Amino acid sequence: MATLVEIAAQLVSSHASSTPMTSDELLAEISKVHAALKNLEAGQSIEGIDESKPSVSMKEAFRKNEVVCLVCGKGGFKTLARHLSTAHGMKPGAYKKQFGISSKQALSAKSYSEARRKMAQDRGLADNLAKAREVRMANIEAKKEGGAASAKAAKPAKPAKAAKAVKAAKPKVAAKAKK
Repeated sequence: MATLVEIAAQLVSSHASSTPMTSDELLAEISKVHAALKNLEAGQSIEGIDESKPSVSMKEAFRKNEVVCLVCGKGGFKTLARHLSTAHGMKPGAYKKQFGISSKQALSAKSYSEARRKMAQDRGLADNLAKAREVRMANIEAKKEGGAASAKAAKPAKPAKAAKAVKAAKPKVAAKAKK
C-alpha cells in the first residue's frame, strides 16, 4: 500500500499537470495535502478548506480568447458549461451564484461570443427567431379562444367509452352465471 507521502505527491502532481505552479507552490501544496491526509487518517477534521474562494480573480477568469474556471483554476476554455458539468457536477446558475457573477455575464470567451453572434447574423437567424415567435404567439392566442370550448367537449367522451366497456362486460358475466 502507498504511503501518505506517495499519495500526496500523486494528488499534487495531477493538480500541477492542469495548473501551472512554481516549485515553492508545489512544495507548499505537497505539505498541505500530506497534513490533510494525516489528519484524515487520524480521524480528525481538515482545517482551512474554503471551497468558495476563487482560484483566480474575475478579471483573469473572463479573457478575450479564453475562460478560466474559478473552482479549479484550469483555463483555455471557449465556454465553461461543459467543464462545470463534467468536472464539478455543477450547473452554470449555481456557479454564477457561488462566485457572485452577474446573471448577464456569459460563461464564454468574448471572441467566441462575438464569432457566434456574427455567424447568426450572417445566416439571418434573428429574423427566423422573430417569425417563430410570431407564429407561437398566434398559436397561443388561438388555443386561448377556441381551446376552452374544445377541452370541455373532450372530457365527457372518456366516461362514455368506459361506460360502454362496463356494459359489454356485464352480459358475459350473466352468460356464465346461467350455465
